[in-house]
Amino acid sequence: MSATVPDRSAGFVPEEFEGPKKQSRAKRSLGFVRQKPLLVVGVALLVLFIGLAIVGPFVVGDPLSTDPSNTFQPPSAEYWFGTDRFGRDVFARSVHAARLDLSIGITISLLAMTVGSVIGVISGYYGGTTDEVMMRFTDVVLAFPGFVLALIIVAALEETLINVILAVSVAFVPYFIRLTRAQVLKERELEYVDGARLAGNRPLRVAFRHVLPNSLGPSVVGATLVTGFAVLTVAGLAFLSVGIQPPTPEWGVMVGEGAKDIITGEWWTSLFPGGMIVLAVMAFHFIG
Repeated sequence: MSATVPDRSAGFVPEEFEGPKKQSRAKRSLGFVRQKPLLVVGVALLVLFIGLAIVGPFVVGDPLSTDPSNTFQPPSAEYWFGTDRFGRDVFARSVHAARLDLSIGITISLLAMTVGSVIGVISGYYGGTTDEVMMRFTDVVLAFPGFVLALIIVAALEETLINVILAVSVAFVPYFIRLTRAQVLKERELEYVDGARLAGNRPLRVAFRHVLPNSLGPSVVGATLVTGFAVLTVAGLAFLSVGIQPPTPEWGVMVGEGAKDIITGEWWTSLFPGGMIVLAVMAFHFIG
């Protein structure tokens, strides 16, 4: 005797007929989590930080508000991350810093990817002397560690937020040049590029209209990694008092201000901002 299939047109389906489908979806979701646990953790952390950056500043207090009567208060129900030497709420400052640091990191990554991809596609597609000159320039820039190069540029210029973004972007541009150029060298030999040439397109149009969009895959992946490194680099510069200066709520600034407090036992002033840096970098790297 065969089972009767319920009529779905009536809008009612017994649970015994929906159970297997729901179970299969749950199994698929669980399987995805098991296959890519780092991706799930990274996305969860990134969503948390984005939520803090967007909503947090409207909920927490003023990050610059001082209270001399509440200096060095340990973490509590009132002050989740404690207070610093000026009585400022470390949690409020950390939340405001999330918006600044994430904005800087993403801006640096997009700027470096844009400039690096443009130079990389020109170098890889045209080749010859153009490629040789651009690659030797890239080699010179890569000879300096990214952090050291950014430190030199910021120290030579006025210590403003714009100069910090430009300096760190310059340090990461060569990575995108290399990634894009390597992909372009493969793409330019494919048949669709020959077809675009035979159709009468100019070399510049072929390079940017056809080759570049198909060469951005590695750069997009690299951009997620560079965003994490950019956050770490900016925080490192601020820790050395180069670039972003106190009392701006920025993770590196807060770690630098609280470093001396660890000696006297006020560990929370630098531990929590430092933990935010670690988690933010982990989020971007896990996704990448």
